[in-house]
Amino acid sequence: MAAMPPVPVDPNPTRSAAVRRPSAEEVAAASDRTVPDVTGPDLLVLFSGINPSLYSAATGHHFARPGNRFWPALHGAGFTDRLLRPSEQHLLPALGLGITNVVERATARADELSPEEYVAGGARLAERVGRLRPRYLAVLGVTAYRAAFGRPKARLGPQDEQIAGVPVWVLPNPSGLNAHFQLPALITEFAALRAAARP
Repeated sequence: MAAMPPVPVDPNPTRSAAVRRPSAEEVAAASDRTVPDVTGPDLLVLFSGINPSLYSAATGHHFARPGNRFWPALHGAGFTDRLLRPSEQHLLPALGLGITNVVERATARADELSPEEYVAGGARLAERVGRLRPRYLAVLGVTAYRAAFGRPKARLGPQDEQIAGVPVWVLPNPSGLNAHFQLPALITEFAALRAAARP
């Protein structure tokens, strides 16, 4: 398996410094906000979360809520050579990695989203994938994938169907609320994608 390139040196290291934790009031006020995508050319994998948490929307960083296992799973699977903080998300495109969401608006919990929002989000995600043309689209949450793309029998792992001509891989939701997958199991799932994306 080919090694991932090292995390690049940040030309603006103050941007990666530890970020102040938002207050409870700031988090509550982040409802319905969006978090900009992290993308670039020639992506190896575009990771798509379900939708931003209020904590992520308050900070402007994907998977920022304490207890979310995305960043540890990314590192544990070998996608990054060190554990990145959410505030370092801007370093991902240089590694061939990007982040987006199925549904753009932030909520306290994913179960606050309507079926119509998932379907509309799936259409937007397909458009984004067609434009960016990553080697793989990784959707983080099998329930979200089923709802967004009308695939009620979908399972974790590589999918038979493609989205905008791009292979799809469904990973577990890394939220700390997903008790079905602890970090070692998440790392195993992420590592399988890494092995396929960079053999």
